[in-house]
Amino acid sequence: MRIVAISDTHGLHNSVPIPDGDILIHAGDITSTGKTHEVAAAAQWLKSLPHRHKIVVAGNHDWLFEKSPSEAAVLMRDAGISYLQDSGINIDGLSIYGSPWQPEFMQWAFNVPRGKLGKYWDQIPEGLDILVTHGPPYGVLDQSIPDGLTKYALARDQQHSAGSEHVGDDELLSAVQRAQPRIHVFGHIHGGYGTTRTKRTTFYNVSICNEYYEPRNKPWTIDLIASP
Repeated sequence: MRIVAISDTHGLHNSVPIPDGDILIHAGDITSTGKTHEVAAAAQWLKSLPHRHKIVVAGNHDWLFEKSPSEAAVLMRDAGISYLQDSGINIDGLSIYGSPWQPEFMQWAFNVPRGKLGKYWDQIPEGLDILVTHGPPYGVLDQSIPDGLTKYALARDQQHSAGSEHVGDDELLSAVQRAQPRIHVFGHIHGGYGTTRTKRTTFYNVSICNEYYEPRNKPWTIDLIASP
């Protein structure tokens, strides 16, 4: 099964070449401000793509999904898209679970104060093939300027070479360590784009936009066989 994973397109999806695959996953911030017309346009763009299955998790910019969830759900459903909010789906033997919440930051959508996200992460089932969240777990691809990857930032903004603060969620990290999904897909922290792995889980930060909201990063393509 070929999975194509993206996030943080921020309404710039028409500028992003999307490779073909079986499942397309968008891990949130599909819009800039989450207005109805933005969500409708994004839904129609997803509908136009050839992937047999499309999955969306909302992000902090995607206000319609929090303020008017029924309206957003209809737009997704009518375009043949599976929207996951603390819910899961099984596709051809692959178990996938999605959740939009992330630590509070500047009063955006789906924000929860740190230390109070556990009630959402406790719902993540064990034995998943793919976990999709908008934000990263603590310490995993969660720096806007990663350690050792600051050459571009130094040239542009004179940032310190030690990298930036880790801003992922520690309660999500604990949940991932408990649930041990095979794949964890997220975005939110644009500068964390990349992949890393532990013995049990491979992590993908699939942010398309960089920290300057330029769609410079490529979609990730993941080949995954369903668990026996």
